[in-house]
Formats: sequence, structure tokens, C-alpha cells
Amino acid sequence: MNTERRVSNWSALVFFSAWLTLPAVFAQQTVEVTIQNYRFTPAQVQIRVGDTVRWINQEKRTSHSVLFAPEQGGESERFFPQESWQRQFQTPGLYHYSCGPHPEMKGEVQVVP
Repeated sequence: MNTERRVSNWSALVFFSAWLTLPAVFAQQTVEVTIQNYRFTPAQVQIRVGDTVRWINQEKRTSHSVLFAPEQGGESERFFPQESWQRQFQTPGLYHYSCGPHPEMKGEVQVVP
């Protein structure tokens, strides 16, 4: 009986410990993409539903924007050196984007459930 009680207590402790860590596992995160030398770095990111991507302009003099297809959110406002813009993604899918004033700059966000 003592052995059974110890196993039962141990099982309850393991379950409770796992339950406590669940919020940390599923916590929303922010992934940063830098903009420098007319490039998005990293150009491809994978995030979970509810996560945020923050684009940070690290150019010396140039403004940029983040331009998605109209049905995927359209274009951000322009942001200047040392400024940033961010977006939270609520729907799984692949989101291709470019820079509005510099269409040769391209990236993608893959949002998984």
C-alpha cells in the first residue's frame, strides 16, 4: 500500500509539474526580422498562431514598409531607421511579403497551428 501511495503521489506531482509548464510552452512569442542593406534577415520565419513578427529598420537613411497581398493585410506604414513595425498572426498559412518602396526585398512568414 505504501508503494502504491508513493507511485500515486509521484504521478500526481509529475502531472501537476507538467500542467504548470503548459503556459510557458504555449506562450506567444515575438520574432524579430532586421532590415539592413536592403534585405530582410532572416528572410523566412516560422511562427505559431498568435505569435508576432517585429520588423526593425537598421538602415542608416532609408525608410521601408512591409507589404503583404491585400487579402493578407496590405501594407504597413513606412518606418524609418531605428523604428519598427509589428504584426500578430492569427491564421495559419504562408504569408509572402516585400518592401513597398523596394519590391526586390522579399520575405515570408509561415504560420503553423
